Parts: sequence; C-alpha cells; structure tokens
Amino acid sequence: MDSRSHTPVTAALRLCLHTLLTGLLALVAVRAVDEGAPHAGAVVALTLVTAGVYGAGALAGRPGPAGAGVRAGAGARATSVRQRASMRPGTRAAALWLAALCALWLGLLVLSPDALWVAFPLYFLQLHLLPTRWGVPAVVVTAAAAITSFVVHRQEIAPGAFIGPLLGAAVAIATVLGYDALFRESERRRELIVELVATRAELAEAERTAGTLAERERLAREIHDTLAQGLSSIQLLLRAAERTLPGDAPATAHVRAAREAAQANLAEARSFVRALTPPDLEHGSLAAALERLCARTTGPDLTVRFAVSGTPVELPTPYEVALLRTAQSALANTVRHARAGRAEITLSFMDTSVALDVVDDGRGFDPSGAPVAERGDGGFGLPAMRSRAATLGGTLSVESAPGQGTALAVTLPLAGPRRSQERAA
Repeated sequence: MDSRSHTPVTAALRLCLHTLLTGLLALVAVRAVDEGAPHAGAVVALTLVTAGVYGAGALAGRPGPAGAGVRAGAGARATSVRQRASMRPGTRAAALWLAALCALWLGLLVLSPDALWVAFPLYFLQLHLLPTRWGVPAVVVTAAAAITSFVVHRQEIAPGAFIGPLLGAAVAIATVLGYDALFRESERRRELIVELVATRAELAEAERTAGTLAERERLAREIHDTLAQGLSSIQLLLRAAERTLPGDAPATAHVRAAREAAQANLAEARSFVRALTPPDLEHGSLAAALERLCARTTGPDLTVRFAVSGTPVELPTPYEVALLRTAQSALANTVRHARAGRAEITLSFMDTSVALDVVDDGRGFDPSGAPVAERGDGGFGLPAMRSRAATLGGTLSVESAPGQGTALAVTLPLAGPRRSQERAA
C-alpha cells in the first residue's frame, strides 16, 4: 500500500485499517494459545506469515494501479473508472499480493474459527485493489468462506453466522462505492471550477484586448486630427513663406529649417498613427482589409463579394477605421439576423465624399419600427454606426423591408481643400 498520505483523513483511515487487520491477526493468535487449540503453533506461525506479507505490501507502496500504489481502507483515494476498467501491470501485482493474503487467510480459517473476523478488512482491500466487476464477487466469496468456516467449526447453523459476514460485506460495498461516487463528483466539480477559472481569464483577456484596440483607435484619431493635421498646415505655410522670400534673405534658411523640422515631425506622427491603426489596416489599404473581411465571412450559407468604385485615394486614418468597423458590424448583423445567402460590399470614391454600401438579400426588417435595443434583441449596431459616421461629419442611411433584404450606406465627406492638403502632405 502507498505509504505516502494524500490527505490527513486518508492517512488516518489507512492507519485504522492497518491497526484493525493487525489487531485481528493478533487476536486470532492469542485466542489459539489461550484456549490450547490443537494447532496453536501452526495458527501463530500462519498469523505471523500473514502479518509479514501484509506489512511487505504496505511498505512496498507500488503494487497499486498505474503506479499509484495499493490503496486500502474506506478512506483511501478511490481508483478512477479508467483504472478499474483494466488490469494494468501494477494492478496485477496488487492482485497477486491480495491473492496471497486471501490464501493465507483461508489457511487460518481451516485452523481457527476466530480467523473469520479478518474478513472485514479483506473486504475493503478487495474492493479497492480490484475492478468493481471483480471486487464485489470477491467480497461475496469471502463472506461465503467466513460463513462456511463458522458452520464447520461450530457444527451448528445460527442466524448470526450468516448475518455478521453478510452485513459486514454490505457495509464495505456501500462504503467503498459511495466514496467512489463522492470522489467522482468532487473531480467533476474540480474540473468545472478549472473551466470556469479559464473562461473568466479568457473573458478578462478579451475585455483587455477590446479596450486596447479602442484606445489605439482613439489615439490614432486624436493624433491624426490634431498633431498630424497641424504639422501638415505648418509645413504648407512655411513652404509658401519660403517661396515668397528672396533667395538671399537671412530668414530663408530659418524658414527652410523650420519646414524640414515640421516635415520630419509629420512623418513621425504618421508613423505613430499607422502603429495605432486596427490590425486589419496594418498590412495594407482599406480596400485590402475589406476584401479580407469578405473572404473571412464567406461560408457555406453566405457568399460575400467586395467591389471598389471610382479612383481610390488615400483616406485619413479615422475614415478608414470608421468604414472598416461599419463593414464589420453590418456583416455581423447579416450573419446573425438576416439569414441571407448573398451580400455585397462596395467602396465608392467620389469627388467630395467616400461611401460604403453593404447590401444583402436577407429577410430584412422595418427601419421605422422600434430600435433594436428597444425590441429586446440587446444589440446597438445601427446606433453605434450612425454615431461613428456623425462624429466624422457623415451620414448613415438604411433601406430595408420585411422579406426584401437590407441596404446600408455610410457616406463621409472629403472636402476639396482637405484632399489637396492630404495629397500635398
């Protein structure tokens, strides 16, 4: 038996089993000597041999299943279902050790009727060392052997001869199987707690990631709309001032140095903006990001296509972020609610504006009805898209009807001077 204690309770119960078996064996030897039994010497010798074999197994600590050691006692750690399902090499060693103990005990039964009391600790050993389908029959056979020994030695049939061994066997079976059930339930709860802790960690990580992305977008927008645009204006003004100054004017060198410093800082600010843009925009243009989005969303039940209309121009980072997020949210609504088979995203570049259209052939809805949040769906996609477009001076329009699909269009203005400034920068 494994001499290493797993918990104070199991260690105490194992000690109780050792004490019980040792005490019963001592009782058999003492009674045989006191009563002057015909085979007292043989009883004492066989008792010592049995105690030695039991002690050797207890000290070996490695005959149990899967190297866990032989476990004895009602409180020992229950073997798992998989360990009980097959006889592994360690289990076979434990079974041989148990068979030797049972054989020695049968020899004691033949010599002394008092040996039947040793059957009770043997019940627990059999139930813990053998699979359930073998342990229970072994307990029944052990109880039958104890009853037979009593009848043979006493030459009488009494109710107590049957009730005692059978009751002990029933108590042992109920105790061990009940402990196994409690252990399995405890393992299931432990696994559930582990899963809950892992899920909580994943949710916390997802929240941190979402917060980081939102902060990156906000910083990119602030840097672009303030520092980058201010430095770009300073650069244009200094270039104009440099052109108006004579070539030999003392201030020309200072103006040129200031313009170059503004240009270098503008490049640095733009590098910060690029580093803070969403991951989908880090490796290409807005059109490429939208095309990848369509490819990811396309599945067995939905085909999403992407098209570009007009001549593409470089858009401010807040515009790219807003259009990408709008497309992501619109496609998410299409996948979750529209039951559509086909969707199209079109990015249109015009002289004074840029537009994003998302059209699907789903079941549609009534735009004039209650907002999604008021209908109890728990979503805020359309209000968020409309607010994002309004922040940039744009508009969001939705056309839909039950059974006729949905068309969503967001338009952002591109003022002439602003486009010229972007190109010059």
